[in-house]
Amino acid sequence: MKLQRENTALVVIDMQNSFCKIDGGTGRAGFPIEGLFSAINPCIELVKSARQSGIPIIYTRYVYKKDYSDGGILVEDLIPELKAHNALVEGTSDIDVIDELKPATNDIIIDKNRPSAFYSPEFEETLKKLNLTNLVFCGVTTNCCVESSVRDASQKDYKSFVVEDAVAELDPQRHSVALQTMGMLFASVVKVKDVQEAWS
Repeated sequence: MKLQRENTALVVIDMQNSFCKIDGGTGRAGFPIEGLFSAINPCIELVKSARQSGIPIIYTRYVYKKDYSDGGILVEDLIPELKAHNALVEGTSDIDVIDELKPATNDIIIDKNRPSAFYSPEFEETLKKLNLTNLVFCGVTTNCCVESSVRDASQKDYKSFVVEDAVAELDPQRHSVALQTMGMLFASVVKVKDVQEAWS
């Protein structure tokens, strides 16, 4: 697939304080989030390029209700540490996009409480409203929220591009395997410079 400017959006997945700041809730819950920080500067570069080229920017945020009644098995059974450390709760700074990537007034923010952006009906409604057919993904984490969103995008026939140097994971091996899996069947794996050249 070929990168292009027309009918394209940049999708910035979950670049939130919880995941990308050392005192974030996910870090407090015991996860080695330092591995995610490598995505910050490349995401900044992509957002800058998108703004300069008039490409729509969609931010997703992982958000739970205060009582975690929407947390499901992930919070109750798989990762109860999130609840124990008040991570990703609505109305707290933990859910905010990091200051370095602060959304502009015309950017779009989609909240979700599951890994895939498509779990929020508002996400696909937005894609259709903007007549988007091509999605460029960056953010965290490679094998969870990025891959889940990319898989769903592909199965709904959106042309998807994963920017490998602008996504990150807690574990390097999972990062590598996720990129291989997405590149085999669900997306084209590209680099920041490829996107910048296509949008310049």
